[in-house]
Amino acid sequence: MIDVVTSDLIRSSLVYASEEMGIALRNSSYSPNIKERMDHSAAIFDPEGRLLAQAEHIPVHLGSLPWGLRNLLDYTRKEKMDFEEGSMIAVNNPYIAGTHLNDITIVRPVHRSGKLVAFVANKAHHSDIGGRVPGSISVDARSLHEEGLVIDPTYILRRGEFKNLVVSLIVSNSRTPVERTGDLKAQVAANFVGEKRTLEIIEKYDLENFSEASSQSFSYAEKMMRSRLSQMKRGEYSAEDYLEDPSGRDIVLRVKVKVLDDGTLEFDYSGTDREVEGPVNSVFGVTISGVHYVVRTLVGADVPANHGTFVALKIFAPSGTIINPTFPHPVAIGNLETSQRNADLLYRALSRILPGKVPAASGGSMNNIMMGGIRAGKAWAFYETIGVGLGARPQMDGLDGIQCNMTNTMNTPIEEIERSLPVILRRYEFRTNSSGAGKFRGGDGLVRVFEMTGEGSTTVTVVSDRQRHAPWGLESGLDGARVEIILHRKKGSSKNKKLPCKSTQVLGNGDKIEIRTAGGGGYGRPTSRDPSKITDDLKDDLLSKSYIGKYYSKYRTYLRKKSRNA
Repeated sequence: MIDVVTSDLIRSSLVYASEEMGIALRNSSYSPNIKERMDHSAAIFDPEGRLLAQAEHIPVHLGSLPWGLRNLLDYTRKEKMDFEEGSMIAVNNPYIAGTHLNDITIVRPVHRSGKLVAFVANKAHHSDIGGRVPGSISVDARSLHEEGLVIDPTYILRRGEFKNLVVSLIVSNSRTPVERTGDLKAQVAANFVGEKRTLEIIEKYDLENFSEASSQSFSYAEKMMRSRLSQMKRGEYSAEDYLEDPSGRDIVLRVKVKVLDDGTLEFDYSGTDREVEGPVNSVFGVTISGVHYVVRTLVGADVPANHGTFVALKIFAPSGTIINPTFPHPVAIGNLETSQRNADLLYRALSRILPGKVPAASGGSMNNIMMGGIRAGKAWAFYETIGVGLGARPQMDGLDGIQCNMTNTMNTPIEEIERSLPVILRRYEFRTNSSGAGKFRGGDGLVRVFEMTGEGSTTVTVVSDRQRHAPWGLESGLDGARVEIILHRKKGSSKNKKLPCKSTQVLGNGDKIEIRTAGGGGYGRPTSRDPSKITDDLKDDLLSKSYIGKYYSKYRTYLRKKSRNA
């Protein structure tokens, strides 16, 4: 029997191998979205498709990768596709792989002496996969097929050689074929790295010990998770939150969380609104990701992330709802915004189970911006997400201007945007007065202003949320500021116009689009805030005097006392 130390060395080595896969993908990719923003994820699985290790990349990717691999295994068995040695399979159909069409998953079976011993897989967001608008994420798609190229599982590599017709099919359906080719090859390279490292671990410890260590790791993770969950208050707790549909109506998400005696958590989404015609539907793999992410943030970082970790989580989402739609409903925005609202919903329910441990709501949106057009006779496309204010925590302020919850990307450097695209960044700064007031304030959102400089027109799509429903505070903390989208026309009678949070516009040379992202909710009564912290925020231009006078009324008394003492 393998000893505990060796077992943990194998587990840790697999984690580092998955991290190295992500580094290889980032370093060899072409697009700013992957190379700069790191919008990709990587994981390693056992021969049965059970998660062994995953890199700390994108939460909305990582929970869906195990779900997607199980679906892929079912698909290949049904279609009699072999996971033959030397092959790789690509898929982006969200109803198989999870997430949305922009995310292409590539899976590599790992063989040793002719025997299947593992799988390595990665998922990367391709900034254009065809569809109605540059960036492929439209606000008015009525079918999955309107969102871009749908790839059912297919060989992209066979017997060690690229299937050029498959690669050609994918890249020719994109507005940016050179980037697509480079990013696909980067994904393939990442899987080669994962395969090499996995085989090195097996050679070092031998296959029998590798398999036994995997089983021990699953058991250990499940035991730790159940131990942490068993400390929660027993009972059933519910919550609801709202997603803002492009049609103007509110979509209701509801969940009931039940804590059982054996350390099991049950999540029941009955009562959530039905699927809609538009693209805010979110496949079940994304819903699973939200549950896994939120629970992981609350049980402690020392709990390993593998198959055993999530056995104690039971999730039910009725088929045909907004968070478990049926094919071929469009889902591009669901992966982005519905996933964020699901995280807020789950935190709200768990705040009743774990009082004093759950933060207030964060900005609650990925604030996606896609743009593209024709430059020097060639099509271009750009995609990024923009940070928000994190919700205040029970003992700390929220963080300012950072990606929250289901996304974990970097920003796109201004230098990269202005070097590569006909775009100038006119402003990029923290959004003053956007934090929710409280004993601990929420984080401030961001302001980002893009000016178009190309001679032709540029199609710009913005997908955000929290325009009508502000990020909520906790324990008497106040709400954070809501998102604002403003169009600045260079010419015309209506130069400044507030836009819906999900819309597509055609911009000309000199026109600007401004995004003011939401702030995080506050935690605790504003009257209890340390006055010295208010002074610091005023000096840093995060709060104005008028805002302080409105929400921190006792601050003037503090200043008068301080002045007299001086």
